[in-house]
Amino acid sequence: MTLSRHVVSSVTTAEVGSRYLRPVGRNSFRGHHGSGNTATAYVVETDRGAGGWGLPLYGGDPARLIGKNLAELIDPERGVVDPAAEFLDYPLHDLAARILDVPVYSMLGGAGSPRVRSYSGGIYFDDLDPEDAPAGTEAIRTNLAQDYEFGFRDFKLKLGRGYRWMDPQEGLERDIEVTLLTRELYPDAHILVDPNDGYTANALTAYLAAVSTCHLYWVEEPFAERWEDFRFLREHLATLSWQPKIADGEFDPDEDHILRLAQEGLVDVALMDVVGHGLTAWRRTMPRLAETSAEASPHAWGMPLKSLYAAHIAAGLGNVPIIEGVPGDTLGTDGNGYTLADGHLTLSDEPGFGITLK
Repeated sequence: MTLSRHVVSSVTTAEVGSRYLRPVGRNSFRGHHGSGNTATAYVVETDRGAGGWGLPLYGGDPARLIGKNLAELIDPERGVVDPAAEFLDYPLHDLAARILDVPVYSMLGGAGSPRVRSYSGGIYFDDLDPEDAPAGTEAIRTNLAQDYEFGFRDFKLKLGRGYRWMDPQEGLERDIEVTLLTRELYPDAHILVDPNDGYTANALTAYLAAVSTCHLYWVEEPFAERWEDFRFLREHLATLSWQPKIADGEFDPDEDHILRLAQEGLVDVALMDVVGHGLTAWRRTMPRLAETSAEASPHAWGMPLKSLYAAHIAAGLGNVPIIEGVPGDTLGTDGNGYTLADGHLTLSDEPGFGITLK
């Protein structure tokens, strides 16, 4: 059945929630992240009884879409084509793929595998809590074990304790201690590190020297995206026996700037957010990124649902070696077709995103 046979008859909302495996602590600049959150999803239905849903990119006016032919809003080959409908990027992709009776990743081209490597993005500064009696690295040990039991085999460690929460030198030493502990406990894991722009160039070089035996997979957002600093980092990495990838572009990204950095070999992995950038935008960006030989890993922190979206981008567009996993569950939904085991998220083969609202 073609999309042109469908007319949008209603656009409604539904609340979906996230529940993390545990309360999530601080990163370099932000306080406690809590135990989960809620978000408003949009449900789009047609006059022929088809429906799709998903998170919006931003606020919009659903009334402008009522009565529109679906084929005027989304092209399965390109994504959303009507600017007025762009805020419903994910609901419309879900709807179109359900009508076509294919998973979203197949509609995107199926360039990658539906079994996607996924790391835990949930290792924050829980060693610093509670403030009156900090748990220390035992908290990190416990969190790593919990995420391993959940199905992850790779871990992203938040760094930058000395930016706001500790004395700079003491914070750097704790960052080093946590990294060395993770490698000791999980010798086969990919270890990714993320200071959230909380490092100076000097602190980063000291950190990299101290953890040289850990063979980091990537260094994410060590500092703001200044060309000079990234040139320094690339030149410094060239002097090391092991060169982690440089990942950037999550926080307030300038897509063209990130692409220029990638073209110059200064960024290896682009991180624009799953929802902040959008699926249609990723469909445009990925070929440009691949031309530079850089990879992608759409930022997905905040909701486990975003990790499923990132997995469809990986399986559909390719050029995504690993995705961010959010340890926890999405409340109010049924996504039983997905499995996380041995460090890989296997996608549902149901039509659309394969997730239903309860």
